[in-house]
Amino acid sequence: MLLELSELQNQLKALQYKHVMLLDSLRQLETDKIELETTVVDETKERESCCLQGNRRFSDFYSVMSEGSATDSCADNESNDGVDVETDEDDGTYFDTNDFLSADALRSASYRSREALGNAFIYGRDSFSSDHLHGVEKEIRLVEYPYVKRRENLPEPKEKEKPVGLWSIIKDNIGKDLSGVCLPVYFNEPLSSLQKCFEDLEYSYLVDQALEWGKQVSHHPMIVACHCEGKGWKFWADSNLKGKFWGRSIQLDPVGVLTLQFEDGETFQWSKVTTSIYNIILGKIYCDHYGTMRIKGSGNYSCKLKFKEQSIIDRNPHQVHGFVQDNRTGEKVAMLVGKWDEAMYYVLGDPTTKPKGYDPMTEAVLLWERDKYVTKTRYNLSPFAISLNELTTGLLERLPPTDSRLRPDQRHLENGEYELANAEKLRLEQLQRQARKLQERGWQPRWFQKDEDGCYCYKGGYWEAREKKNWDGIYDIFGQSGDLPSCSGEGPNLL
Repeated sequence: MLLELSELQNQLKALQYKHVMLLDSLRQLETDKIELETTVVDETKERESCCLQGNRRFSDFYSVMSEGSATDSCADNESNDGVDVETDEDDGTYFDTNDFLSADALRSASYRSREALGNAFIYGRDSFSSDHLHGVEKEIRLVEYPYVKRRENLPEPKEKEKPVGLWSIIKDNIGKDLSGVCLPVYFNEPLSSLQKCFEDLEYSYLVDQALEWGKQVSHHPMIVACHCEGKGWKFWADSNLKGKFWGRSIQLDPVGVLTLQFEDGETFQWSKVTTSIYNIILGKIYCDHYGTMRIKGSGNYSCKLKFKEQSIIDRNPHQVHGFVQDNRTGEKVAMLVGKWDEAMYYVLGDPTTKPKGYDPMTEAVLLWERDKYVTKTRYNLSPFAISLNELTTGLLERLPPTDSRLRPDQRHLENGEYELANAEKLRLEQLQRQARKLQERGWQPRWFQKDEDGCYCYKGGYWEAREKKNWDGIYDIFGQSGDLPSCSGEGPNLL
């Protein structure tokens, strides 16, 4: 027995030595990776700083197109449940939004001039025929909305954050769907999934311009339906996320369709591309969007955009490029190129048919540019996102008890009260588990219903109830009483 014990001890020591060696190897690999990432980031910043001089910015974006085209032969990362099932072999099927195209002419977007007018924007409108530029300029009528002063930052945290070992929580969930994994509140943003949907509308003024130029619902499985109305357009979405944990990264695959409809009935539908978050255990955390987005228009134009997947040695990340196509003739009428976190440009016509040496970026026109702001929160929220959970003066008395802005765990997290936030999160999750039984008995949302395609669409009634401040039959699902909605009540939350 002593001999066997001695042998086992020797084996254990050998295993411990191998374990230590493996850890050292992992640390060295991580150090090398971080150094490489730092080098890439530094070189990218140098390149971008040079691009601010004159027309160098255009030539840089031309490199986006040339580099991206080299990957066209590779298989695309397709969005799940997209609005179209076409293959990439059929390059004749590109889809487009009608932001700058109309049935009669192609019209250019113009540059924004913050330096001259502060926060006011002036947009020129140039009318193009298929052969030449007419040079007609007009000022777009700005849509006026009631002014509401919004906050510029979140409250100062009342507590210090506590370090939490993420690996100890999720190590047993590698390769699994994370939607059923309960994470501490420390890993959350002070925004609900429903509020995150409306981050898509941060640049909704572009839709207002497109209009001018062209003259919920369940916790498990999580289903988010949203509806937004502007002046002359409507936006709605029925979406879900499939998330998987791969050890050092999380992959999020969107499921569902987003729809934009103008008052004349013209409709555009698309699905989002895949998002991955890297280095969640060690190293510098970063995210990437990649795959193919097809924007299907019911009218004359549609578009196909490719979001290039970033590699560790990629010196020009976040590239997006694609083409606008005429649904009637199959002709490519414009090229779109840029970066999803900086700006997008368009060039009229099909640059691939031009003579060798032609640089399309010399004719590029700014279509969209990210707002310049300094991040003031640890969550890297934009000023628009900071306002989503804000309760402005007089708003509280007009909201239903299911509004996301009334979630106590989210409010505590926003205030930096992490212990209270975690306690509230656990309480609400218990209530949601009880409410799941109601869903199994035929629960239906109050203000949404499924259409013929099985997607949730707004059926009306919310704004009328809000005007009357009549929330009869809607339970206080966030309240301490723990009331649960009946089968005819509203869902877990509503923005």
